[in-house]
Amino acid sequence: MPGAKVYVVGTCDTKSDELRFACDCVRRAGAKPILVDVSTAAPDQDADVAAETVAGHHPKGKGAVLGYSDRGKAVTAMAEALTRYLLSRKDIGAVLGLGGSGNTAIVTEAMRALPVGVPKLMVSTLASGNVAGFVGPTDIMMLHAVTDIAGLNAISRAVIGNAAHAAAGMARTRVPKSRKSKRAIGYTMFGVTTACIGEIRKRLEPASESFVFHATGTGGQSFEKLAESGFFDGVFDITTTEVADYLVGGVLACTADRFGAIIRKPIPYVGSVGACDMVNFGPRDSVPPQFAARKFHIHNPHVTLMRTTPEENAKIGAFIVERLNRMTGPVRFLLPHKGVSAIDAAGQPFHDPAADAALFEAIRSGWKRAKNRKLVELDLHINDPAFAAAAVAALNDIS
Repeated sequence: MPGAKVYVVGTCDTKSDELRFACDCVRRAGAKPILVDVSTAAPDQDADVAAETVAGHHPKGKGAVLGYSDRGKAVTAMAEALTRYLLSRKDIGAVLGLGGSGNTAIVTEAMRALPVGVPKLMVSTLASGNVAGFVGPTDIMMLHAVTDIAGLNAISRAVIGNAAHAAAGMARTRVPKSRKSKRAIGYTMFGVTTACIGEIRKRLEPASESFVFHATGTGGQSFEKLAESGFFDGVFDITTTEVADYLVGGVLACTADRFGAIIRKPIPYVGSVGACDMVNFGPRDSVPPQFAARKFHIHNPHVTLMRTTPEENAKIGAFIVERLNRMTGPVRFLLPHKGVSAIDAAGQPFHDPAADAALFEAIRSGWKRAKNRKLVELDLHINDPAFAAAAVAALNDIS
């Protein structure tokens, strides 16, 4: 892409040589580098975008970023300022960050706010460990720096150079956008709700394009990020099990912002309580001791499921309905009276009508009637074909 710009972001007070080397590599690869300084101690006035300029995008002004003696607070504030700065740019071909823990935190927070598809590459000394907190639900590429980014040497030149060439290549050669001819539909799914989602997809495809997200915590976040980005024409948020993990303490938890994307970006929304009968843990011996007396189902050697209780289900329902009530777009929420997962059906190990009833009653009693929202109660199991048919009819009714 002619005139492609690569925003090279780092702390020039400690990484100036490395950042400028990256800019040289980007330039030689045929893209235009923009050096952005996010130093909080001794900003570099020769950067293309000075730290003061970035800091000025903080909602409280640059003094809220550069006025801290506490480095932790300064880094947090600079991350917010950089996020707002990058979101204000209309010419980003790619973003390349490099640094240690501080700059990794600053740059990746801003990267997570950018739309999926904008190239994002972070060279970090932390990239060989658990990077979930940095990557989150988006498409950030993490490249291990191998050596510390503290001077140029044979290794750092190779790693930084490769990253710069990759960023330049992505900026110059963007993936062409496909012409949209089908409705884009997002789904949340778990193994125990696969039959439901499969039946819905069968009824909608090939007229619609399906995007299915495994409800693993990060999967739900990715689903919501794309929804908020305007990627979907409608969603089937059938599997809201991440709420159970969030409230009870499982390993596949959502965040406090679950459903927030639909609140902020109203789109046709069809939801349900799929897999809210379970909390997820790893191997059986990893389950916290306070749950020792609970009912479990060994899904496989690496996944242990714990049945939610009526008390927990009441809390799950209250959490969900409070957020549903804040949605201003078209909403249909379906309650399957005969079970919420494959192992919650009659005769299955998690069949517990009292627990399900507590979930349904919490949603029913907390529901605030509105023209845009309708609660649909069905005497069906969530994996019954008739439930899928009702879900499809609900989406067609509001989109």
